[in-house]
Amino acid sequence: MKSTDVLVIGSGLAGLCAAIEAARAGVTVAVASVGKTMSGSSFFPGTWGLGLIGPVDEDDEQDLIDTIQAVGGGVADPTLVQTFVHGIPQAIQWLEQNLGVKLQRPQSAESAQQKQFIPCFDHKTRMWRGLTRKPLEDACTAQIELLGIRLLPRHELIDLVEDANGKIVGAVLYDRANEHLVPMAAKATIIAAGGTGGLFERSLTSADVLSSSQAIALAHGATLTNLEFMQMMPGFIEPKRNLVFNEKTWRYVHVDQPVDIADDKLDDLLEQRSGYGPFTSRLASRAIDLVIDQAGAEGLALHYDFPREDVPEFVQTFATWLQDEHGIAPTAEMRVAMYAHAANGGIKIDKTAFTGVEGLYACGEATGGMHGADRIGGLSSANGIVFGRIAGASAAQAAQNTPEETPKADIVLPQYGIATTDAERLTRSLKHTMSIHCMINRTETGLSEALHELEGLKTEATTLSTRIAQDSEIAALVRLQSQIQLAQKMVKAMRARTVSQGSHYRAD
Repeated sequence: MKSTDVLVIGSGLAGLCAAIEAARAGVTVAVASVGKTMSGSSFFPGTWGLGLIGPVDEDDEQDLIDTIQAVGGGVADPTLVQTFVHGIPQAIQWLEQNLGVKLQRPQSAESAQQKQFIPCFDHKTRMWRGLTRKPLEDACTAQIELLGIRLLPRHELIDLVEDANGKIVGAVLYDRANEHLVPMAAKATIIAAGGTGGLFERSLTSADVLSSSQAIALAHGATLTNLEFMQMMPGFIEPKRNLVFNEKTWRYVHVDQPVDIADDKLDDLLEQRSGYGPFTSRLASRAIDLVIDQAGAEGLALHYDFPREDVPEFVQTFATWLQDEHGIAPTAEMRVAMYAHAANGGIKIDKTAFTGVEGLYACGEATGGMHGADRIGGLSSANGIVFGRIAGASAAQAAQNTPEETPKADIVLPQYGIATTDAERLTRSLKHTMSIHCMINRTETGLSEALHELEGLKTEATTLSTRIAQDSEIAALVRLQSQIQLAQKMVKAMRARTVSQGSHYRAD
């Protein structure tokens, strides 16, 4: 049986920051990830990079705290918000000076004040940094080698392991490359495996975001919070799929098909829609998203009409990336559809990233509480750094406080499985159910039908399960059951909140 002091599940921005911080504290660290190391939505190729924002100075901290609470509709945890905002400047300094990550900055003080640099849902410009993949990958690779962090790519979390007192003392991983289960003892475990986007057919997340770890944590005593607040984002369907549609460019859009919006109102709504990325029910420009949603899987036809001169820096950066990386000219005909994007809710943690279950910590998009019904743009990446570092430090301390002579718990591997073809079919059905009933338009009728369908999938999975199974089939069953459980929790949260609030829209 393998063992480590700290086991990190997930190798996106949050997981890597947690691993590096824990290793710097002097403990042994292993990082398990479904895909390759440095994966997940942090390294999603469908966007130019990650925006990262924070307070301009100490005087700006309280304004950002207040704005997060206002934009969040009062459902964010005040203690987490304060911890979060106070930690951003130090986290960015750590990223640049300690890790050596080169961050992008506005080209000038003048361009930094352009309205395009105002974060989504915010009312003013903040301190803005751009985090692109290559500098982050290079810096993290150097730290991993320097600190001797053990990497377990293509290792999926199947279950957590408790001792007799309910403390998490390890995990069962599934080695996807060699198709066998791997028991792993750990003094502390950190879940940083991403959000809930993996439960939907169209998702602007990486394929290795399985959306199962939250339910695994729940089964061992953790609490989930704010699951109904799931961001939905416009993305390209044509000429290329799975690319984020940059919100700052809506003001330059010409819609190429009839829509149920008067021409004299459309331009004003497009201008307002240019102020934020994901859908919100709070603003009148939700009409744009509803039109996209009504267009369905084929998407809304449109094209850009950029001015010849004075294109804002932020918009020019996006247009250049679209052309250079994907061969899409600004004049090309395009179709845009709604995608599931980022989760604002997840595993509930405290200001030390503790889940309430001894030995278990969490960070990044897998968690909730530091965001609300809507999330200010650039704070998802900031969240990964701030609470990733906190989780790493907390887990390292917990590991150091665990006596070496503590006996390792006997890890009993799960035994029941399901044919992978059946699991894949039921997973497709789950994603279809969530996409039909739980994207933008949510109603009592639709959510009730979703619960009924999910319960049917759960029953069918149980019926098809068998005790004589290969490890791949065991992993397939556990994954499916965890995804169904998380989906059910999400739908119940959506159903319980009967009024529209931020990213949660009750069409009825």
